Amino acid sequence: MEVKRKLAKRSLYQPISGPFHVDYAPDEHTVLAENPPRFTWMAAQQEDQNAYILQVSVGPSFQEEETMTFAPLPYNFFTPDRVFEPGDYYWRYALLVDHRVQQGSEAEVDAVLGKQQEMSAWSEVRQFTVPAGLPETPIPSRAQRYVSADTSHPRLWLGESGLQALADGIASDPSYCGWDVFMANSVEPWANREPISEPLPYPDNKRVAPLWRRMYIDCQEVLYAIRHLSIAGRVLHDERLLEAAKTWLLHVAAWDTEGTTSRDYNDEAAFRVAAALAWGYDWLHDELNSEEQDMVRRSLLRRTEQVAQHVMVRSKIHHVPYDSHAVRSLSSVLVPCCMALLHEEPKAAAWLDYAIDYYACLYSPWGGSDGGWAEGPMYWTTGMAYVTEAMNLLRNYAGIDFFRRPFFQRTGDFPLYVYPPDARRASFGDQSTLGDPVNLKTGYLVRQLAGVTGNRWYQWYFERVRQSDPGTEGAFYNYGWWDFNFDDLVYRHDYPQVEEESPVDIAPLKWFRDVGWVAMHHRMDDPDEHMMLLLKSSRYGSISHSHADQNSFTLHAFGEPLAADTGYYIAHGSSFHREWRRQTRSKNNLLIGGAGQYAENNKVLNMAATGQIEEAYWRDGDGYVRAVATDAYASTVPHVKRVVREIHFLQSSYFVIVDHIDLEKPDSVQWLFHALHPLQLKGQSFRLNGNKAGLEGTFVYASSGELSLSQTDQFAGVDPAEYEGLEKHYHLSAETRSASSHRIVTLLVPYKIEEPKYVPYFIDDQDHGIHLYFTDNGVTKKIEVSKTY
Repeated sequence: MEVKRKLAKRSLYQPISGPFHVDYAPDEHTVLAENPPRFTWMAAQQEDQNAYILQVSVGPSFQEEETMTFAPLPYNFFTPDRVFEPGDYYWRYALLVDHRVQQGSEAEVDAVLGKQQEMSAWSEVRQFTVPAGLPETPIPSRAQRYVSADTSHPRLWLGESGLQALADGIASDPSYCGWDVFMANSVEPWANREPISEPLPYPDNKRVAPLWRRMYIDCQEVLYAIRHLSIAGRVLHDERLLEAAKTWLLHVAAWDTEGTTSRDYNDEAAFRVAAALAWGYDWLHDELNSEEQDMVRRSLLRRTEQVAQHVMVRSKIHHVPYDSHAVRSLSSVLVPCCMALLHEEPKAAAWLDYAIDYYACLYSPWGGSDGGWAEGPMYWTTGMAYVTEAMNLLRNYAGIDFFRRPFFQRTGDFPLYVYPPDARRASFGDQSTLGDPVNLKTGYLVRQLAGVTGNRWYQWYFERVRQSDPGTEGAFYNYGWWDFNFDDLVYRHDYPQVEEESPVDIAPLKWFRDVGWVAMHHRMDDPDEHMMLLLKSSRYGSISHSHADQNSFTLHAFGEPLAADTGYYIAHGSSFHREWRRQTRSKNNLLIGGAGQYAENNKVLNMAATGQIEEAYWRDGDGYVRAVATDAYASTVPHVKRVVREIHFLQSSYFVIVDHIDLEKPDSVQWLFHALHPLQLKGQSFRLNGNKAGLEGTFVYASSGELSLSQTDQFAGVDPAEYEGLEKHYHLSAETRSASSHRIVTLLVPYKIEEPKYVPYFIDDQDHGIHLYFTDNGVTKKIEVSKTY
């Protein structure tokens, strides 16, 4: 249809995208991972006042017969409802000056195009290519999403027919889908318990960490009580459970929506209370009288509105997508709450549409089509826990299947490679479980992805994690977030059992290009033989829950962390967190003149302190990765010119690390290594003997002369009271002489504790390069390093 357009009375503001903002995409450089393409652009207005019109055409002149038009679009991101034919395309957008965002949705496209519209000027035209064979992941338009959706309750997880089928299965077999365990451990404990009192304010309304934690644990228990009692009562038609569920629900609905559990006072508590009300309102809807329905609905609507206002208006995650809690609240709050309110509160559809559109287009801001997660495996776990639950709710209710997107098809690889079942202290980023085995919830989530993809290695991961991390269900980092009995019930009901397969033939090297992580493995399938080196150099810098750790590595071998991620998780914002965990000095990395990478709280500098993986491959039995971290040091070491780290994994047996540091003026470099056991220092070497494994480290070559080795068991800058009574960790610093250019070659040889070994080497430096030869099992490998002049 031709766009009837008045002459533009206003230009279109097209700001240049910065590091925090969504970009203009796709363009001629974009490599699409799915079909249709996702369209994003910098918002033309700060406050999202007017809707947009978007056109896509096979030609740059946008002839009517070859152009697709989409309007009105309320925000600066869009996923079409149709698959594109392979080929070249052009796209542009404009503002609909007369059309307020609140005035409607794509349902009005014909009306919008059929009348004269005052529009801004068109944007710059961008070109892109749709290749053949991409995964097809269109999303239903806003007008069509809920046409066939049931208007009755319940609708979260199961509808009326699904509820009856579950009841029939349990009647035939009380252990069906784990129902007996769910009843005994996650329902009955709440049936006779008095409802939890509304949390009290902080002293003088100043946040205190123990009270903050207690508050959101209480609210998590509110969610458990209401959700589980409501489901069990409806499934079993049990009046005792239904009455207990109503008592809890009406009690919590009476809490002050603007008080201690509001979004602005304690967002974690607010998320949990809102979800509790959603599940209770939905599953108990037909058990409540009209006054009770109104009471719960008012509280639920207001709490949902608080979150929607923060996400869409204040945080604007469609402009700046790096607000971790706001993104998580799409799945923990907006999806379940808006689904419960849909067809009853008009605002709910708009908020739910926003969440769905976000998941279709912008998710995840922390990764991409490789399935990586820049904040690390623990925040992958918290993010995935809520988003997979939301994906299942949407799929079951509206038939929208986001699991088909490349990210969800591949993201199980991220924990598999960077957080394998036998590894400890071998990853990066904030981790509340630091030092413990792989988190049980991570295993459950990888099983969820096994159900989605059929990947048998994912099922193997789940089985190994469940074996290695039993009994942690009540730990704060589990109990305060999820209930495994409920998880198990839902998964076993919704998905078939996948047969596990040991990852014997898994590729030994995995490069997550989207986040700048590379993992190299040998024998992942056998903990007694497994060796793993993980290196990170990421475009995300030290933003959010990432650390100042570009070009850092960890090494885990034969069942034990060797080059470890040391320290303890005390609390986010503690001195341990600020002065050690986030700092480069806590990493297996480099300091320059005693200075690390930027790790403070200026987000501009956090995002600028980036790294990059330039190359990574596995070839002829050897692994190789080259990473650059120059920008990570730029604000803290102004005289830095180049910082490059190369790591060779040779014969799946030993590692050679080559560091290149070039500076504008002479300075020293400190080469850092961290371990859980004392190091034996001797000359230019160090030895680590743990319980199961050991490591021989040798500084084979340093261009400025011999290094000065020292060791400490202190955590520099940390309040000693925070780690009093905890086990010591050990920190090696190997310091160079002052020079403008440095080349450091380090040999690391892991071994089983009962089978110590070393790798002989020699150096040939007769010409303009340094030629290093290493021999293991009768095979010699050569590595060349340029000289410094």
